[in-house]
Amino acid sequence: RITMQRVGTRYFVADRTLLFESALRLTPYASGTTIDAAALGEFIEAQYAAAGLDETEIDTGALILTGVAAERDNARTIGETLAVGAGKLVALSAGDALESTLIAHGSGAVELSRSTGQRVMAVDVGGGTAKIAVCENGAVVERTVVDAGARIVQLDDEGHLVAIERSAHRIAAESSTALVEGVTLAESDLDALAETIADRLFEAMGVCPASEGLYSHLRLPPLTSTAAPDVVLFSGGVAEYLHGRESQAFGDLGPRLAAALRERCDRFGIVAAPPVHGIRATVLGASQYTVQLSGSTIFISPDDVLPLRNVMSVRPRFSLVDETIDAEQVATAVRNQLAGLEIDDPALPIALCFSWHGSASFARLDALCAGIAEGLSNRIAAGAPLIVVTDSDVGGLIGIHCREERGLNNAIVSIDGVELGELDFIDIGRLIPSSGAVPVVIKSLQFGALNV
Repeated sequence: RITMQRVGTRYFVADRTLLFESALRLTPYASGTTIDAAALGEFIEAQYAAAGLDETEIDTGALILTGVAAERDNARTIGETLAVGAGKLVALSAGDALESTLIAHGSGAVELSRSTGQRVMAVDVGGGTAKIAVCENGAVVERTVVDAGARIVQLDDEGHLVAIERSAHRIAAESSTALVEGVTLAESDLDALAETIADRLFEAMGVCPASEGLYSHLRLPPLTSTAAPDVVLFSGGVAEYLHGRESQAFGDLGPRLAAALRERCDRFGIVAAPPVHGIRATVLGASQYTVQLSGSTIFISPDDVLPLRNVMSVRPRFSLVDETIDAEQVATAVRNQLAGLEIDDPALPIALCFSWHGSASFARLDALCAGIAEGLSNRIAAGAPLIVVTDSDVGGLIGIHCREERGLNNAIVSIDGVELGELDFIDIGRLIPSSGAVPVVIKSLQFGALNV
């Protein structure tokens, strides 16, 4: 239950009360390439029943598909079906970069870096991948992903190898281990797999020199900074063993990998602090509804482009403080932010949001709009609507300039007086004729507070 408090024109979370936490279960697979939709549906229904809640009582929430499960053949269909059934969920498939950002927030690394000024590294070791995010001053500044985790091999109760992920063969080759389904692996072979994963992970973290084999295991470019983290927050399923929250084995490398990580933390002097959420770091507590009105200084063309629902906010890092605006700097920042969030579909609507500073002179507006048009050129060519959200009363001016001076023929929605943050999603309702305003619903992904 989330209690909201109104401050000015926006609502903020004043209190969060945890009502229910579901049981945990391993992702059910019908085969090596498909998720068992029936088993997943039964699990979700059982958790609603255990919570004593009906789906109609849930105001909002988030459905996030992550990791190797998101790569299964029917993952997208299952996600869309669940989102429609639940009605008010924000639904998306989180690629490596976005999932790393979610984990940095969910583990508490972002907030810890903001509150202490420390360089905080979030390391989430899951079943198929290990995500790394470096946080400074309340922002994610770098991230990478290692293509390995605790469930790259799976064993039955008798110790027979029953499932092998693609990445397991690369790890096995480096640890001189043969992987054949049905074969019983020796304890020494299982240890060798865990040790190799731990080695590659600490190399990816920049704690020790990288081996030649590291780069074949990375799903994102390596970290560029060599500065050591002040503290590391380990999350994910393996972290449950690392922090002593779990002792039961689940037919994978979890306990062995946790032991290998703990040994390396001690060896390299890594401060491993407990995260806000361990195995639940990517499970978002709630999606908050905040409703605002964007006023009469806006530009909507054509009117029937609205309503828009579940549009992801993109906040590029450019500054409008200087009197002269650099159009190329704006364009580069827009392209970089889209790449970082792995938004590849040029037809997918996104909301470009930023804070406006200074005068709205023709020259400044022209440079800004030129940069926006260049940064979004492929999306504009694909016919996607241009959606711009600012916090100051310049929405109408930006929209008019893009249409009249820059000649953009796409649908344009340029609204103002709205504050959007990274990872917010926005619904924009139909224009209210009597006021010239549009209702705006902001769905901000909520993360717990870190107790330090």
